[in-house]
Amino acid sequence: MNHELSQKFTPLSLFRFVFPSVLMMAVMSLYTIVDGFCISWFAGSNALSATNIVYPVVNVLLAVGVMLCTGGSAYVARLLGEKKEREADQSLTLIVCFGLTVSVLLTVLTEVFLDTLCIRLGANTLLLDDCRKYLGVVMLFAPACMLQTLYQNLLVTAGKPHFGMGLTVAAGITNAVLDFFFMGGLGMGVEGAALATGIGQMIPAVAGTLFFIRNKKGLHFCRFRVKPHVLVKSCSNGSSEMVSQLANAVVTVMFNSILMRMTGADGVAAITIILYGQFLFSAVYLGFSGGVAPIFSYQYGAGNRKEIRRLYKMCVTVILISAVVVTFFACVSGEWIVRLFVGKNGSAYALSVRGFFLFSFNYLFCGFNIFTSGIFTALSDGRDSAVVSFARTFGFLVAALALMPRLLGVDGVWLAVPAAEGMAALLALFLTVRIMIKRYM
Repeated sequence: MNHELSQKFTPLSLFRFVFPSVLMMAVMSLYTIVDGFCISWFAGSNALSATNIVYPVVNVLLAVGVMLCTGGSAYVARLLGEKKEREADQSLTLIVCFGLTVSVLLTVLTEVFLDTLCIRLGANTLLLDDCRKYLGVVMLFAPACMLQTLYQNLLVTAGKPHFGMGLTVAAGITNAVLDFFFMGGLGMGVEGAALATGIGQMIPAVAGTLFFIRNKKGLHFCRFRVKPHVLVKSCSNGSSEMVSQLANAVVTVMFNSILMRMTGADGVAAITIILYGQFLFSAVYLGFSGGVAPIFSYQYGAGNRKEIRRLYKMCVTVILISAVVVTFFACVSGEWIVRLFVGKNGSAYALSVRGFFLFSFNYLFCGFNIFTSGIFTALSDGRDSAVVSFARTFGFLVAALALMPRLLGVDGVWLAVPAAEGMAALLALFLTVRIMIKRYM
């Protein structure tokens, strides 16, 4: 396990180590897109809008999970770099148990206040029934979703990225097959989509748990005592990722509200399709950053600043090249992706195609922002990581959404994200030069 993280990576060996994480995120994005595709074709665009309206509740669950998995895995990897294996095992177990407890609590609260949540999030009489059905079922699997999220990073920290990738691929295939079976074969509508998602999440949740129970020669579950400082360090270090997910929830509500007012349900369907595309293209950056983060954490724990500097230069080169490639593919593939969800003659089609193209320019900047925030987290600098994350997903974005639609109409809605990411990239560059290079390299 330690050998995997402590090796001197070349560009090829780094690619081999990180590729499973990138593919894992891409597969997760693809089966999210398959969910949306099946909902749109088997249940209609209103049902697609309904799932987007209630998704902020899932964002809250993911916010806690991502906070724990990024901050916790960085903390555990640092302990491994310091040769504190027993303490790393205990911290792993505590972090997973805490995440499970939070997920169960969120499940109970959601089911008790289901109707109230749907209405507060903006469901009207046309969409309320689908909102209630989707959210009620998908949140029953909140513990499985939490474990899947936690194991994405923790399996990489354990030196088993390929195993994590295999579990995610299995979950994605299961989800896609069940989507067609439940919605296309049984006509279950959005309830079928939620059920397929939950069953797919059970695969990495169960298999990952069994791995950490049986992996006695490496990172594994063990008896532990509740140590608040472990949770405080993990949560504070991963706070930027939590901020990002919570901001996604708030911003999704803002997008839905603005577009419902300007274009009606068609606009909500359009932003839902565009955000599905964002899941796919951002997966490259999220997977890469998540894959390299344990390496940086390990080297930071080992006090090897020279290696951190060498790895950073290598990674930034990859990010800058991929930014151009990803933006190009997003711009040229938008129309094809939109056709997966709505027919060419559909009322939401023109809105979606125009919006997808304008929105795609955010990929020029978001990769550097995601990577910068992720590396600050890996280096146990949760504060500066949170600054970058908050700026790109909430601060600059809320300001852009408040101003640009008034100046540019609907085009301003689509361009708000590229504008926010561009401003955040300048901030990330400033913090990199001012703090990261001087302090950690």
